[in-house]
Amino acid sequence: MPLMDLPASRTENGSAVIRVLSYNIRSMRDDNAALARVIRACDPDLVLIQEAPRFFRWRKAAARLAAASELVVLSGGATAAGPLLLCSLRATVERTEDVLLPLTPGLHRRGFATAVVRVGGARLGVLSCHLSLRADEREAQAGMLLERLAELGVEHAVAGGDLNDRPDGRAFRRLSAALQDCWSVRPWGTEYTSTPEDPHQRIDAIFATSGIEVLGCGVPTGLPDADLRAATDHLPVLAALRVPTR
Repeated sequence: MPLMDLPASRTENGSAVIRVLSYNIRSMRDDNAALARVIRACDPDLVLIQEAPRFFRWRKAAARLAAASELVVLSGGATAAGPLLLCSLRATVERTEDVLLPLTPGLHRRGFATAVVRVGGARLGVLSCHLSLRADEREAQAGMLLERLAELGVEHAVAGGDLNDRPDGRAFRRLSAALQDCWSVRPWGTEYTSTPEDPHQRIDAIFATSGIEVLGCGVPTGLPDADLRAATDHLPVLAALRVPTR
């Protein structure tokens, strides 16, 4: 299914169609020009990134990626332990907050990049996450994600990221029991996100609260395979969502 078959961003009477992209970019250790081309081709309003650069001059790296992708930095990065939010100029920022999760000795620090934005008249909470490699910690972090979404204090919200879990895993099931798993609701494109060379599992996902209409979600097809393979070690997940404006 070609990329353009997914509804484009637009403002409607009583709602806004918003494109949301979730993408693990492996700390920009690969082909950054290919990465920017993939992001631009998806034409997103919001980008939920995982594994953004976290160390030396990380803010400059995030700014370079945003500029090359024709977007701006919204929040996150090292201050959220890797999750990062980018947005188009269509988004008006109401507030942002980077959240560090409890540290388990011997494991990587995890966090959430969060924001509340207005896009085309719709008010939306946004959260990017990268959950633990360890199952018990991952499930607990899924619960923290749901709590954090509730604390944003908005009716409509979207969360996405690298879950390090498959749909039958405990963390994934905890999220999909409380939120819409956008791929399951309205599959579009292809399902598997890992790896670009051998897609065989869905460990990246976008979730939405119940009042949002999912118009389509999945790994976009029609993008150059060479760019997808060169950009990073995950495939992107793109969703088109209709969010009420009242």
